[in-house]
Amino acid sequence: MNNVRTVSDTKRTFYNLHTRPINTIYRRVVEELMVEMHLLSVNIDFSYNPIYALGVVTTFDRFMEGYQPERDQESIFNALCQAIETDPQRYRHDAQRLQAVAKGLPVKDLIGWLAQTTYLDRDPDLQTQLQAIANNPNFKYNRLFAIGLFSLLEQSDPELVKDQKQLTEALKAIAAGLHVSDDKLNKDLELYRSNLDKMAQALVVMADMLSADRKKREQRKQQSTTPVAPPSSNE
Repeated sequence: MNNVRTVSDTKRTFYNLHTRPINTIYRRVVEELMVEMHLLSVNIDFSYNPIYALGVVTTFDRFMEGYQPERDQESIFNALCQAIETDPQRYRHDAQRLQAVAKGLPVKDLIGWLAQTTYLDRDPDLQTQLQAIANNPNFKYNRLFAIGLFSLLEQSDPELVKDQKQLTEALKAIAAGLHVSDDKLNKDLELYRSNLDKMAQALVVMADMLSADRKKREQRKQQSTTPVAPPSSNE
């Protein structure tokens, strides 16, 4: 009998690999990403692809931006991938490869390639993956895959993703070509960008609280070291 690993198994493995505490504001981000990756890894219709890898890397890097101590970021990412029995270096390598491809392409060509209306002799592996996705009626669409697509567009043309009309049209064409739901694609990316904004706001609030706390400690320290004048004696 083949026992499917549970979320608890994955979390236990993660915390055995990364033993340092994770800052509170980031712990939820890490655990939600871990659960999402775990549930996909045990789904019979799911298969790893480089666009998904780019989505994982982009999500981690964006939400962990500013994490201190900075040296722990790599350890957390490695433990995250290893906890679901995958190779972190494969994720990083595939993400960097796709980012380089996107940066070297006009966004119109990239959209046509992703939408399977244009063939580009740039990355044979990605071309094969795109065709496999388009031809697979059981392709397991997921939010991280959507973020990977968004990241490709952003790398090619940062201004396009800021223009809602252009972005919607691009996503519609890509969704049609890959046979995935453009409605799900748009909703997932809307939520992703909204969560990024919330995270940024939370970090500002946290920084303000830490600054205020530091000032209070300094004031208390100054008060404790200020010599107190001795009481005057009445003779």
